[in-house]
Amino acid sequence: MSLRSRWRSWIKVAALSVLAGIVAVLAVPYHLATLLAQPLQHPIGPPPEHIPLASIEFPSKSGHLLRGWFARGSGRGGVLLLHGVRSDRRSMLSRAGFLHGDGYSVMLIDLQAHGESEGEWITFGHLESLDAASAVALFRQQIPNEPIGVIGTSLGGAACVLGEEPLDVDALILEAVYPDVGTAIRNRLGLRLGAPGVWMEPVLTVQIKPRLGIDESSLRPVESITGIRAPVLIVAGEKDRRTTIEDSRRLFRAAPEPKEFWAVPGAAHVDFHRFSPAEYEARVLGFLLSHMRQAG
Repeated sequence: MSLRSRWRSWIKVAALSVLAGIVAVLAVPYHLATLLAQPLQHPIGPPPEHIPLASIEFPSKSGHLLRGWFARGSGRGGVLLLHGVRSDRRSMLSRAGFLHGDGYSVMLIDLQAHGESEGEWITFGHLESLDAASAVALFRQQIPNEPIGVIGTSLGGAACVLGEEPLDVDALILEAVYPDVGTAIRNRLGLRLGAPGVWMEPVLTVQIKPRLGIDESSLRPVESITGIRAPVLIVAGEKDRRTTIEDSRRLFRAAPEPKEFWAVPGAAHVDFHRFSPAEYEARVLGFLLSHMRQAG
């Protein structure tokens, strides 16, 4: 083989290697974006017997049929419970138990694209905010003239503040809610992949608009929280690396008064009720009593 032929062969191999590398670099963030937004739907089964929960289903303004559970309380108000991403209503059962035991009506739903609810993609709080508003409207029909509060965890908390209109509630508890979608993705990629994951964040966020039809600027709870009309309690884990304590403090600083902040000592991105049940129940019941009694 002549020298010229060898050079052509080497150039061809190098070009193919570069092309393969580009494809691999693009494929990884595309796959990760798919995993982040992929629905997680499955049968839930019957409710536990220790709470008198009845199954409900209702249409959401998100365009999907939602399913959940409802239990009537003793007339002191109701609490809507909204789960975190890639979870379902069952993760909120421990909260439902102590709240119903204290006399509150409780409603637990599967957000769209989760559990037994319809939905094609997880939308990081965008469509889920319509689910939250629809659930509150149904709740008010079920317990007219009673105050209503919401506990939203992670995705469920984002759903409480990302709607075009402020959620029509009397008290709001937000747990481990991301300040903006770019920060949320960057934190999670950094945990999984280290520095390369952090650098990959723009390649994922740029996919949100073409793949989900959502403008990245609409996924900024730190901006939308300024419009809420209910007293808010923001709960954060001191050691949370997915939604850091500073992320939660950013959210708190942006929220209007009246507001409270609770940093859970030693907690990461976990179920705060199970991590610190006694203090969680005392703080949540105290907050609800203070603000929902005034509303009622």
